[in-house]
Order: sequence, then C-alpha cells, then structure tokens
Amino acid sequence: MNKTFFSLLGALATVFLLMSFMQPGGGNIATSVKRGQVVYNKVCLSCHMADGGGVPNMNPPLSQSSYVLGDKKRIIGIVLNGMTDRVPIDGDYYSNNMAPHNDLNDQQIADVLTYVRNSFGNKASAVTVAEVKAIRNPKKK
Repeated sequence: MNKTFFSLLGALATVFLLMSFMQPGGGNIATSVKRGQVVYNKVCLSCHMADGGGVPNMNPPLSQSSYVLGDKKRIIGIVLNGMTDRVPIDGDYYSNNMAPHNDLNDQQIADVLTYVRNSFGNKASAVTVAEVKAIRNPKKK
C-alpha cells in the first residue's frame, strides 16, 4: 500500500470521528452539554439536586432514569408542559408538581436535556432543537 492510500484513510477516519460528535442540525454534543449545564444549574438543580439524585417521593432522580433515557418526546413534553400527576418512575412514586418551563427557548431545552441525558452516569443521544420544536409546535392536520 502506498502513502496516499494511508493518508486518505487517515483523513476519512478523522472526518468520521468528528462527525460522531456532531448533532443533527449542527453544533456538537460537548458544546450543548456545556450550555445545558448552565440551564440545569439555574432552573433544575433546586429540585433534582446537583448530583441528579432528586428527592425521594417528591422529585424523581435523573440518573439512570427510564424517563431520561427513554422516549425523548416524553421528556421534552414534561419540560414544556410540566407535570402534576403522581407518577411511578422505575418502581418509586413521585408527586411534587413540576412547573412548565416553556419560557425556555428551544435551544435551551435541547441543551439542558442533552446535558441531563449525558450526565449523572447517563449516556444517551442528544436532544435537538428540531425535536423540541416538533413537540412545542405540532403540525395541525
């Protein structure tokens, strides 16, 4: 094999590596996580705690939670609309009301959810602005 082949192979590997950190629609996960941490510290920390552990029977933990790691539509909807129901999450019930945070813009919601889905021991795909917009403004049929 010649140097040109290995140079091309190295360049392609670099492009694929860089693309793996890109979110659909632009930006990268690390940047989104960093912005999301700022939103989390301002809006979410007082109820879900610095470690994402929540408060037993009041505010659910965000660490390894099926709500956090599961369907993105559900968690986006909770941030936008809040939650007032007593809900079972991973075997425990939580009953503290969560206010809607529809005052946050789509980018802030995508970032904070990307932060939560990639913090506290979680590892999940990013939430995109397009996914938030789709839940905030569903198309009328």
